[in-house]
Amino acid sequence: MTKGIATLLGLALAAGGFADSAMAQDAQYAHAAITGGNLPGAERALERETRAGSREPEVLLNLAAVYAMTDRTDAARSLYTRVLAADDASLVLSSDRIASAHDVARAGLRRLSGTPTQQLTAR
Repeated sequence: MTKGIATLLGLALAAGGFADSAMAQDAQYAHAAITGGNLPGAERALERETRAGSREPEVLLNLAAVYAMTDRTDAARSLYTRVLAADDASLVLSSDRIASAHDVARAGLRRLSGTPTQQLTAR
């Protein structure tokens, strides 16, 4: 896995508090699918949540990461922009760190644009 993709995964795998148990199961599945490399499965779960009306930044950011990792830059950019247009929220990342949804979205946009701080070298 490239360093850029690993960084993107680290930023994207936010775990939020979902009130609805079906949504919580989808979020758990999507997280496991992304970390396990099952991007099509993660995409299906996340898109199901967005079709059900989820506007949670965790869902949008994870779906944007899947789109970015599958070379759908315009779709990823659209979701990152959508997160930035909404109120900011605190996220608990997979590493148990707290991050701003806006900061994660801006980092995703920077990676999409290939800014000099992004390195896509293999380890």
